[in-house]
Order: sequence, then structure tokens, then C-alpha cells
Amino acid sequence: MAWPLPQRPNREAAPEPAAAPGTAAQKLDLATRLRRNRKADWARRLVRETTLTAADLIWPVFLCEGENARQPIASMPGVERLSIDLSVRAAVEAAGLGIPALALFPFTDPNLRNEHASEALNPENLVCCACRAIKREVPNLGLITDVALDPYTSHGHDGILRGERIVNDETVFVLVEQALNQARAGADIIAPSDMMDGRVGAIRAGLDAENFEEVQILSYAAKYASAFYGPFRDAVGTNATLIGDKRTYQMDPANSNEALREVAQDIAEGADIVMVKPGLPYLDILFRVKERFGMPTFAYQVSGEYAMIMAAAESGYIDGDKAMLESLLSLKRAGADAILTYFAPRAAKRLKEMS
Repeated sequence: MAWPLPQRPNREAAPEPAAAPGTAAQKLDLATRLRRNRKADWARRLVRETTLTAADLIWPVFLCEGENARQPIASMPGVERLSIDLSVRAAVEAAGLGIPALALFPFTDPNLRNEHASEALNPENLVCCACRAIKREVPNLGLITDVALDPYTSHGHDGILRGERIVNDETVFVLVEQALNQARAGADIIAPSDMMDGRVGAIRAGLDAENFEEVQILSYAAKYASAFYGPFRDAVGTNATLIGDKRTYQMDPANSNEALREVAQDIAEGADIVMVKPGLPYLDILFRVKERFGMPTFAYQVSGEYAMIMAAAESGYIDGDKAMLESLLSLKRAGADAILTYFAPRAAKRLKEMS
């Protein structure tokens, strides 16, 4: 006996299964695929628009009295004040890392500070002695010296205080003498950071009159009255002495167009390089300055920026090295030709490892 074959139910054919993601059935019709240039490290390097190297970095170094002396700065982990002999070692290290220049800042003995900032004019002050010592050991390393009176005044201001007012013109005459004192000691770049009107032109005239025509002027052209300077003031000892604030001479953080006027004035007066300070909170200013004037333009990644990155990294919230390099790269991308940063030796070492 033959048994009948089972009959299938009468129903519609099942639909074809959807193609798995990424198969040919789901390809987009794209002529341009920007990810092609990101597919591998070698490709990303070939099309990279902005590069960061040790040659873009300037190392700010704090000076103190003594010999073989290191003084840690609590609000700036990893940063120390160095005696002159150790600042020479730092200069040797900088040259070995390919860092082109140091910027020197003194911690002046409180007993040497007074209302007139007379220690700024002493040819044997910390900055001048450090300049001579470093130049003997590392003559081809650039030295940038800060022209402002705050490390030397008993009141912590960048200029001469009369009553409750910082007087402009009287301060400028002192700044010129300070600049000449530093140039005689071997400074390559004079960097007025005081924000007095007319100081760049006066310093240029003073330098030229004493045959220092080749000494450059790096103007802190757009320096804002910022909350990010606190750790720096700890480092130079002015947090404890500052009377009031600096808003009558440093710029209002709300202003952008005014920065262009400040920069234009300093260029007209003979600045060779202009600077924006702070860095990260003022990337828009940095971009506008570079775009408008095309001048050599530096940025200062200030102490508060450094301290924030360090604090977040030490707490495990961010990768410290990656954040460091990304922050520096952002300043380059915005228009900085060079960056003053307390990360300079660490960044230079990391960049060397990555090369």
C-alpha cells in the first residue's frame, strides 16, 4: 500500500531575510568618503593639518635663591622653583630636548621688595644672574625675560602704585630701565607683560639707544585680567602681597575687539612678536589676532590651565598625557606659532617617544 506524501500548508512565500549590516546590499552611493583619509596612522599623518613639535614650546622657569635648591609649588604639581645652578641644568635639558627657549621668572626675597621695585634694576638680581649663567653654558638657547614690576613690588602690582592708582607713564620709565638691565645680562627677548600704554615703543627706543637693536620684543599684547593666574602668583610670591586687583590695566575678559586694538598698537610701536594670555579660554582671540595681523603670535598656557589638567589627571578623570598634547595642539591650530607652557619638558619627551 502506498502512503500519500504530506501536503504543505497553502501560504505565501516568506520574505527574503534582510541583509546583514555592512553587506553589499546596503552600500550607500557616496563619491566622497572622508573616513578614507583616517583609515590608518600613516594616512592620518600624511593629511595632518597641524603639527606639534618641541620647537613650538617655550619652558617657563621659576628662579629662587640658594644653591642646588628646589622649591615645590603646591598649586602646580611637578613644577619647582630652581636655584640658578639648577636653572642652568634645566637649560641644558631644554637644549637636548629641542626646546628653543626658556622664559625666566623670579621669586624675589620679600625683604628685597619695595614700593619702587628697585630690585628689578639690580644687575645682580636673580634674572640677570641666571641669564649670564645660562648663556655661559648654553649660548644658543633663547632667553626670554619678563618685564613687569610685580615680582619686585611690596604691593604685588605690575607698576608703580600712587594711592590706589597704578600710574602709567612713571611705570613705563622704570620698565625701560628694567629691560635694559636684562638686555645687558644677555636676554635675547624682552617680554613686557605689564599692560601699560606705550611701553613697547619706549622699550624699543631705549634698547636701540643702547645698541641693542637685535634684542627682540615679545609683547604680552592681549593679556586679560584672568582668574587663571593664581598658581603663577603662588610661584612668584605675589598672591600674598597683591593689593586689590589688576583690572585697571589688564584686559576685560568680555572684550574681543579691544584685543585687536592692543595688538595693533604694540605692532606699530615695534613689537616683533605678540602674545595672547591666557591660552585655552581665549582661543577666539588667538585666532583673530593671527588672522588679522599675520604676525608671529605666541600663546601662554597659563598656570591655572596647567593646574586643572594636572588635577584632573591625578584624580583619574582624564588621560594626562593625551589632554596635555591635545590642549597644546589646540593652541597651535588656533594660530599660535609657539606656546609658553609648564608642560614643555614633559611634552617634548612625549613627542620624542611618539616620533
